[in-house]
Amino acid sequence: MLNNPESATADLDHCRNSEDEFSRCEVFINVSNRFLGLLANDASRSSINDTSLEYPFVAMDSRQVFRQLALVRRHLGLDREQTQGATPAPPTFLDVGCGIGNVMLLAEQMGFDAYGLEKDRDPCAMARRLFDRDRVSDADIWEYRHYHRFQVIYYFRPFADRKLQQEFERMIEERIPPGTLLIANHKNTVDITADARFSQLHPELPVWLKHKN
Repeated sequence: MLNNPESATADLDHCRNSEDEFSRCEVFINVSNRFLGLLANDASRSSINDTSLEYPFVAMDSRQVFRQLALVRRHLGLDREQTQGATPAPPTFLDVGCGIGNVMLLAEQMGFDAYGLEKDRDPCAMARRLFDRDRVSDADIWEYRHYHRFQVIYYFRPFADRKLQQEFERMIEERIPPGTLLIANHKNTVDITADARFSQLHPELPVWLKHKN
């Protein structure tokens, strides 16, 4: 747990409001969210998901995603300058239910080696236009067998059905190996808070570390 939550929050909130309402950061975020909203509406209309069980693509606010990724960057030491030796490989990142690939884009720009998992046809095709087929898998969430390959796992509640969402959360927490960072938005289970294998890295942000043995 971080020692000073208020200070930590300020450090992560690079896009906080200031006296300058037209700050470059705020303008970028607002324009980005407008485009995301437009693309999300198109993806939602074309979704082939069973919406009684699964959500179509819904874009999370870029500002929130940025803060979560900033916390993970700092935990992994990506903000520290490399003074000597070879530059380490960027940490691997998987967005489970990546939709059109918007979080993947942000993660890539923040120094992660980004991949996505999306079975809904049209959003998957759009994400592959932004990246490529090797980076965006159309495998089913339940059947995917490579969660262990990633240092960071991200999701934004893929299931509308509460029972399925709870099963999904527990499945992810079991399959990821020790040392993995989990960004778990809109969780429907609280088991992780009492699970000695995990610790939350920030009191306000849904980011957990699965401890090494």
